Amino acid sequence: MNRPTLRRLWTALLALAVVVLGGWAGFWALGSGPLEALYRTVTTITTVGFYQLEPPSGGQKVFTIVLVLVGVAVAFYALGALLELLVEGQLAGVFEGRRMERRIAAMSGHVVICGWGRVGRVVADQLAHRRVDFVVVDVDAERVADTEYPTVVGDATDDAVLRKAGIERAKALVTVMSNDAADLYVTLSGRSLNPDLFIVGRARVTDSEEKILRAGADRVINPQAIGGSRIAALLLQPHVAEFLDVVTREAGIEFRLEEVRLDERCLLCGSTVGSSRIRAHTGALVLAIRQPDGSFLTNPAPETLLQPGQVLIAIGTEPQLAELTRMVGA
Repeated sequence: MNRPTLRRLWTALLALAVVVLGGWAGFWALGSGPLEALYRTVTTITTVGFYQLEPPSGGQKVFTIVLVLVGVAVAFYALGALLELLVEGQLAGVFEGRRMERRIAAMSGHVVICGWGRVGRVVADQLAHRRVDFVVVDVDAERVADTEYPTVVGDATDDAVLRKAGIERAKALVTVMSNDAADLYVTLSGRSLNPDLFIVGRARVTDSEEKILRAGADRVINPQAIGGSRIAALLLQPHVAEFLDVVTREAGIEFRLEEVRLDERCLLCGSTVGSSRIRAHTGALVLAIRQPDGSFLTNPAPETLLQPGQVLIAIGTEPQLAELTRMVGA
């Protein structure tokens, strides 16, 4: 809301109140009763006029003239400020909506997050930290009003709403709705609208995980199960659990995990892990290699051949991982 316009409105309303109070006091002092004085003041300021059985005195005429000149001016000023605030707010909403639509329409390869609850907020913050484009979809306009992220207000189970979020141009869909049935429905809709989507769903109940996977999700996360596993890990292997926190949380960390995909343009393809000397040249450490068939090769031996289609899982500082990416040619 425009603060200067709002300030003008409050000033005008205060001035109008002062004029009404002054007119009421003036007419009362000139001989009218309290109610009659208020009636004359209101009808004078609003230019409606009032009927008098007795001719007004000279003092009443002069006071009425002054009240008309001052009161009408203040009343119109207050009305103008109110209309300005209303029109300005509506136009601002229209322009903001158009700007948001253009911003979303320009996106491609982004992530669509359905559900703006606690989990959805964390996902959005992590993506924003890594500068990944995304769109938030939620049915509650008030719930997304406080976010600066691109948003679409509507029911995510509606195909038209998903299309408005650019689902057909997106690379991934995250569905963290209020219940498992809604997550399943959004998964079905997303898969039918974009068969190439990578879909991550949330399941509150264990029995729902398999259903959401059958609906088309690539991964299903159960926050309760993950929370339980983390608690057990902190009890049984606290140092390991805390180290994983260090390398997987974004805020204020020195080391982090990264994945680097090897394609046909890879500069290291054809060489081995040992001959490429990744550790010596970049400082990053390759923990595992994901093969094209989806299997993982952990702690790869020096003679392991690097080939297109593999994904390197490496750990290091941000500069080290950036150097690895440059060295690979990704």
